[in-house]
Amino acid sequence: MNLENKTVLITGIEEFIGLRTAELALAQGMKVRGLQTTKVTDKQVQNLGVEVIFGSINDYAIAQKACQGVDLVIHTAQLAQEAGALNDFRQINVDGAINIAKAAKSAGVKTFVHLSSVLVYGFNYPANVTESQSLSSENNPYCQTKIEAEAALLQLNNSPDFNVIIIRAGDVYGPGSIPWIVRPVHFMQQKLFACANDSPGIINHVYVDNLIDAMFLAAEKANAGEIFNITDGQETFGKDYFHRLAEISGSPAPLSLGKDEIKLFLKLRVQGQKLFRKKADILPESVDFMTRPHAYSINKAQTLLNYAPKINLEEGLRRTQEWLAKTDIQKLMK
Repeated sequence: MNLENKTVLITGIEEFIGLRTAELALAQGMKVRGLQTTKVTDKQVQNLGVEVIFGSINDYAIAQKACQGVDLVIHTAQLAQEAGALNDFRQINVDGAINIAKAAKSAGVKTFVHLSSVLVYGFNYPANVTESQSLSSENNPYCQTKIEAEAALLQLNNSPDFNVIIIRAGDVYGPGSIPWIVRPVHFMQQKLFACANDSPGIINHVYVDNLIDAMFLAAEKANAGEIFNITDGQETFGKDYFHRLAEISGSPAPLSLGKDEIKLFLKLRVQGQKLFRKKADILPESVDFMTRPHAYSINKAQTLLNYAPKINLEEGLRRTQEWLAKTDIQKLMK
């Protein structure tokens, strides 16, 4: 599919990945429509001048309206947290994805790109794991519902009329990234961030523009039903990534503690916050997300899509540093 002049629907357009996808789609000559869950007007989305439809991804009437006249859907909306009630995750990550996909199929949309995650492999997987290897939910609601969504969406695949493509994204960072930029810097500034000194902790970073390039390439080139791991293709230790993040944000360096010590501290913190009826700001399960053991293979994307990450970690952090210099991190966390 040649994407120029095509109309793309981006779900979750008000979020970090969705917003940047809209910006780059417009830059490539696409017509953009956004589906935004919240009715709060987002100035950044408004400034793009794109058509925005407000409503839930679980509302079929809204989904049908959003998909009319669309050539491509890029589904980025998701519930991305370390833990929580399975039904809450399932409602958005599975039911919402299926709802949008069915509406797209009914409306005659040709290609549906679903943003999944490398977390479908769980927290213990072999080095350079490929798309054909086994998945593991690890009894984690995010991992589990991402697996469920992939399986359900692939059942709707019907080439050449409706082409479903799955993108398993790595750890997406860049200006505006909540899990890999905003939250770590927030806790570093409070001297509450630690790296596990008894675990290698590989960060499989992917700069947001690289991820979006991959999604566009997949829409243009991929066969229906294909699945791709997408990262920057670098194996970066967590301690190196987070120490570099501390440097560019002018934050205190992360503490160094054992994995179990960090989990215990976070459990006690959560209990204390519950006692004072405060929402937990960081969960013990986050440690599992930051101490995964290996890198993922992106060979398939490199071979079939000619995917070549254009922005390396140094450049990505430079761009992020520019954004941090003019951003109030604490305000974003409120």
